[in-house]
Amino acid sequence: MSEKMEVDLSGVKQSKGVWLVKVPKYLSQQWDKAAEKGDVGKITIGKKQGKTEVCFSLSDELTALDAVGENDASLQVPKDHPFTMHTVGGQTMAVFSHSDTDEISLEGMVVHRAECRPVVTDSYMKLKKLQIKESVKPQRLSQQLERAVTTIFKPVANHDFNVEYEKKKKTEGKMVRAERQLVLDMLFSAFEKHQYYNIKALVDITKQPVTYLKEIMREIGTYNSKGAHKSTWELKPEYRHYQSAEEEEEEMQTA
Repeated sequence: MSEKMEVDLSGVKQSKGVWLVKVPKYLSQQWDKAAEKGDVGKITIGKKQGKTEVCFSLSDELTALDAVGENDASLQVPKDHPFTMHTVGGQTMAVFSHSDTDEISLEGMVVHRAECRPVVTDSYMKLKKLQIKESVKPQRLSQQLERAVTTIFKPVANHDFNVEYEKKKKTEGKMVRAERQLVLDMLFSAFEKHQYYNIKALVDITKQPVTYLKEIMREIGTYNSKGAHKSTWELKPEYRHYQSAEEEEEEMQTA
């Protein structure tokens, strides 16, 4: 039989309410660099036009990004991260803690859910490009051999990878896959000019095979299957470097 463990329920008795907040991975990594009792930032709660606005501001000491191989001193983690608030949705959620003495305590019940998103700046776009560049780095690296390989290979008329390449070239025409980072740079540059593109326009811009291009767009973009921009692609919110039509209209009404 499994060993029974007692749970400290003082959090329920005190009616503690906690927030469940989703944060970007890089932000949690910066928090780990903070001193044991140091501040990681501040949360401000205010109201604008009767609507509650919450924003987390990262401390200045933690905005510096120590990226391996990066000498760009201007590359920093975004400082301000507004919250996008969500309802709990009728779910019952709680937060537990586990102490060094194996004691489990109920810290409180979740009363609010939110997403912590950065303000999109040039520095943030550089950070996203760096993250994508790191994610596509090859796991295997070439290594120079000190001695000649003495294994006997049986010569072949044509290697399998050459046959596969020629077959793919015939199937997809003259379009050959470029390096992923090069394609991403072309896509980001295109979406700085326009918000929506159909797949044919993106193929014309990048000169890439449709299947390869759709694979990349599923990672960084959203496909509109209905509405005024049906059958077009647009960047996901975290990759956008422009205001949406709704945001521009809201600002004009406010003005």
